[in-house]
Amino acid sequence: MHILVTGASSGIGRAVCEKLLASGHRAIGIARDLGKFPCDDRRFKAHTIDLADLAQLPAHLQTLVASYPALDALVLNAGVGCFGSLEQFSYGQIRALIDLNFTSHVFVARAFLPTLKKAGRGHLVFTGSEAALAGTAQGSLYCAAKFALRGFAQALRAECARAGVRVTLVNPGMVQSPFFDELDFRPGPAPDNYILPADVAEVIVQALTARDGTVLDEINLSPQKKVIEFGVRKKK
Repeated sequence: MHILVTGASSGIGRAVCEKLLASGHRAIGIARDLGKFPCDDRRFKAHTIDLADLAQLPAHLQTLVASYPALDALVLNAGVGCFGSLEQFSYGQIRALIDLNFTSHVFVARAFLPTLKKAGRGHLVFTGSEAALAGTAQGSLYCAAKFALRGFAQALRAECARAGVRVTLVNPGMVQSPFFDELDFRPGPAPDNYILPADVAEVIVQALTARDGTVLDEINLSPQKKVIEFGVRKKK
């Protein structure tokens, strides 16, 4: 399969690319800085695109659609953590966070759906979050974006079924990844306090390779124990 992965430079996106390549598939990685993911596998194609720049994104997507007319699936994974009281964020920050965590996914799906529907096959996998399941204090913007993404995926699932396009939403809990590097909290240190990017990647690839006609609609992954450490921002 030929699969496009956004947010491919680290964390879940990188793990998905590595899992796909190890399984014999071809991956197209999209990220703002793919220098974090040096990969010399000839089946990996890298495209440096800032998905948060919505003004330029349609032109980039038009090029990608033309370059990969036989794409089998998309894993829409790009995002950034943003936590704090609403009034702590400027209007510009609010716009940027929603643009990346929600609207960019809508743009990417919009660009590729006509080709997938015309082919009568394909798969969209969205990386959601446990933040899409319940609102939490200090998480108004992140939860809002993930709730929106969840509703979008559910609606697309109903919209695309007749065209043969599958839609899956994966909601991870706390993942031990660079996601927390710029935050002042992170999962606890014990192995049952977090899930790994590879755990999420395994589930995503399982969804992508399910029998035709079968859809894993929504999958929730959580660490066995929810333990959060505060005031532990990673030092560079």
